[in-house]
Amino acid sequence: MEAVEVRNIVLEIIEDVALDEDLTNLKDEVSLRDQLDLDSMDFLDIVMELKKRHKIEVPQEDYPQLATMQSCVEYLTPKFQ
Repeated sequence: MEAVEVRNIVLEIIEDVALDEDLTNLKDEVSLRDQLDLDSMDFLDIVMELKKRHKIEVPQEDYPQLATMQSCVEYLTPKFQ
């Protein structure tokens, strides 16, 4: 799977978790929490949706690798192979 496809999957999940957020100007290199009103429960919902929808497990020690959209894509792309 291409990085752009993984980015779109992550965006879809964020849209479903953070319903009121505008994702049109999301910067890939800036922390998602700095750009969006995501709390720790929202973040866990995103991780759980990755597992539920795509069977991708993210161990707790890897959570920091999901801090930005860019790092999410870099971390998740090999897991979609």
